[in-house]
Formats: sequence, C-alpha cells, structure tokens
Amino acid sequence: MATTETEKPRPHQPGPWYQRVFWLIAIWFASVIALGIVASGLRWVMHMAGMASH
Repeated sequence: MATTETEKPRPHQPGPWYQRVFWLIAIWFASVIALGIVASGLRWVMHMAGMASH
C-alpha cells in the first residue's frame, strides 16, 4: 500500500513491560556469557604462555 502525502507515519509503540524486561535480561545474560568466554580465553592463552598464578 502506497502512502500519500496526507498520511503521517505512526510513532513506534513500545511493547509490553514484561517483553522489554525480558529483552533487558536476555541482553545482560548474553553479555555476561560473552565476557566469561573472553576471560576464559585470555586465561588459557596466559597459561599456555607460562604465566600461571601457581
């Protein structure tokens, strides 16, 4: 459907509060997992280079 000059685009309506909270928690959880993977990788590289802490 083509828009005419008299039609105005509708502003974006945010989703329900529980959907927004779900996405907030999902993105936070994914970032924590990603940080854990990067930290484990760095720890492994340091261990392979002989930089063990004990």
